[in-house]
Amino acid sequence: MKILDIFFTVFHSLLVLFNLFGWIWKKTRRLNLICLLLTAASWLILGIFYGLGYCPLTDWHFNVLRKLGHTDLPDSYLSFLFTRLTGLQIDQNLVDAVTMWGLIIALMISIFLNFRHWFTPARGEKDAE
Repeated sequence: MKILDIFFTVFHSLLVLFNLFGWIWKKTRRLNLICLLLTAASWLILGIFYGLGYCPLTDWHFNVLRKLGHTDLPDSYLSFLFTRLTGLQIDQNLVDAVTMWGLIIALMISIFLNFRHWFTPARGEKDAE
């Protein structure tokens, strides 16, 4: 079980970082957009059935943590991660707001960078004018 805890901590943390910053590198932009859309779909569509902001990775990881004896787990993975790294509790409303805005901003940037050819004229067209 401890190995699953480590796996989920590393994988989920890397996924969060990739969601936030995967748009930076041209080679990862398409995958970043896919991951962001899957994350948003999980939060919104699965959220209809399991609660807004639902993440299966958090659910699975928290099940592992409960089997390891952890109690009083927070409502979100980022709250858990912050507490695990710093030992400090953080306001859940702040975490939810930062998480939501992080996703929205990353998604907007990713959409723009993946589809910017629709927003800017091609060089040949611009030179012809």
